[in-house]
Amino acid sequence: MINIDDLAREINRTLANYSNGVGEQVERLAEQVAKEGALRLKANSPIRSGSYQKGWRAKKVGKSWVVHNATSYQLTHLLEKGHAKVDGGRVPAKVHIAPVEEDMIDEFVKGVEEAIKG
Repeated sequence: MINIDDLAREINRTLANYSNGVGEQVERLAEQVAKEGALRLKANSPIRSGSYQKGWRAKKVGKSWVVHNATSYQLTHLLEKGHAKVDGGRVPAKVHIAPVEEDMIDEFVKGVEEAIKG
C-alpha cells in the first residue's frame, strides 16, 4: 500500500526505471542493426578490387551509430547514383545502399516499438 503523499514519487521512480530499460534496449538495438547493415553492405557491394566492399564499418558517433565506408567513401555516391564519364555518356547506377538502408530503418522501428511495448 502506498501513501497518497508518496504516490507522485513512486510514479516518477517507476517511469524512470521503465525509460532506462527502454533506453538500454534501444541502444543495443541500434548497435545490432548498424553492425548487421555493415555486413549486408559488404555482401551486396559491387566488386572491382575488393577494397570498397571490405571498407564498410559501423561506428558509434556520440550517441548514434553510423554505417559508412571507411576506405573508399568517395565512391559511395558515384556508385549508388551513377555519374558522367570524362569522354561523354554516363555510368549507370549500381543501387546497393538504399535497399539496405530501408531494411535497417524498418528493423530499427520494429525493434523500438517492441521495446516500448515491453
